[in-house]
Amino acid sequence: MTNHSNLPIIVAISGASGSIYGIRLLEELKKLKQKTILVVSNMGFTTLKQELNLSPKEVIALADDYYENSNLSAPISSGSYLCQGMIVAPCSIKSLSGIANSYNDNLITRSADVILKEKRKLILLVRESPLHLGHLQLMVQATSCGAIICPPMPAFYNSPETINDVVSHSVFRTLDLLNITNNYKKRWH
Repeated sequence: MTNHSNLPIIVAISGASGSIYGIRLLEELKKLKQKTILVVSNMGFTTLKQELNLSPKEVIALADDYYENSNLSAPISSGSYLCQGMIVAPCSIKSLSGIANSYNDNLITRSADVILKEKRKLILLVRESPLHLGHLQLMVQATSCGAIICPPMPAFYNSPETINDVVSHSVFRTLDLLNITNNYKKRWH
């Protein structure tokens, strides 16, 4: 895989458990010298504090640019803003519902809607378990609009030994979906 574009990637962190996925994506993209734009929901910041003891300032420092989730006039809310795509990691059911129903009351859902209408890649790391029929229907609806549903599911063929190993597998698989060259060494052989 080759990364043919210098365009930024939007990374959104919603309030679902699993904020480590968004952080690890930002860290890996930074290592790859990939420009990132970050949006975090209010509950996202709460979860980041609870799960990883990270302050908003520490999280924002991982991205090249940051916009508040309430800023619907941010450049990424327009289809004329060029980017490679968007990853919502983790993606809460609330964010999934807003995206699936084009309910654009915040920057995460508005940016995702723009990504879909412009036929760019939108990858949703949906974090919920167990799933009821309404959740599944939202995933089908988002997929029918062009989103890629990519729940962060652990693989065991790579013999993970740490939480970081489990998280890394999902992070690198997500980068694969955006055709971003990465050095993941534990692929299936």
